[in-house]
Amino acid sequence: MILTVTMNPAYDMTYRVEHFERGREHRVRSVDQRLGGRGINVTRVLNQLGKYARATGFSDHSFAAAAELEMPVDFVHALPWVRRTVVISESDDGTATALWEPGPRISEPHAIDQLRVRVGGMLSDMNGLVIAGSLPVGVGPSLPAELARTALDAGVPTVCDVDGPALELAARVPGIVLTPNIEELERLTGRPATTVPEILAAVEPIIAGGVGAVIVTRGGLGMVAVTATRAFSAALPEPLAGNPTGAGDAAVAAIAAAFAADSDPDWTALLVDAVATSAAAVVIPVAGEIDHVLRERLLPTVLVSELESAAVRP
Repeated sequence: MILTVTMNPAYDMTYRVEHFERGREHRVRSVDQRLGGRGINVTRVLNQLGKYARATGFSDHSFAAAAELEMPVDFVHALPWVRRTVVISESDDGTATALWEPGPRISEPHAIDQLRVRVGGMLSDMNGLVIAGSLPVGVGPSLPAELARTALDAGVPTVCDVDGPALELAARVPGIVLTPNIEELERLTGRPATTVPEILAAVEPIIAGGVGAVIVTRGGLGMVAVTATRAFSAALPEPLAGNPTGAGDAAVAAIAAAFAADSDPDWTALLVDAVATSAAAVVIPVAGEIDHVLRERLLPTVLVSELESAAVRP
């Protein structure tokens, strides 16, 4: 079983319009609302992939009750309300515009301790942990790193998909797997990370600090993965057009599934699966879903190349 932690969940709203222009009225063609947040989306994709996953984190009573109808959950009820995220999806060219609400302040004074206890108590039944998404007001940036250390000390592979100060602290946890996108990596390192050589140079000190692996998602350009001994790039021959909102969450689900099955995974197989699963989410207009038929069709087309990096040289 894989445990996911979502500390700042959301109601994901998707509005579909023909073409979005600032400053004018739009007739919305359709609306979707679903439970979201990075960890929730990862949980949903994991379950679609046939990997049993349970979601925990912070929530209010209404969100937790709704989530329980869809997936196994065990939330700490500590939020006065749950934020919304809005995606405006344009049908003419697949462009997506996103608006993220910041979320509320934690209302339960002992909520953080409760989450520590809850996660620690479930680790004995888990073979993987994913900590994903932003933090609500009142939660310090050290909490994802603390939970990751607890899991890794218990022998549970841990994937962390966070940003900002939380990512900085998580990058100091030996053995952790980080999955930043280009912008998150640049904020973490203060260095450009547009090209593959720039990514390898930016990742080098992180790997030297003891991180187990850094898997950088690059949108339609695929991924770059670096460990202490090897480095790879992986991509489709041609990128797919669509809504990229849930693509990163789908990639994290595939990565977590690989580490849950084997703490020393076959990196070529892992990246093939992660790229294909991520692309299979792009064609779905809402986050947290994949096109299974497309995923199976894309798997044999993913191109993986081994790279030489200073981070992996003796």
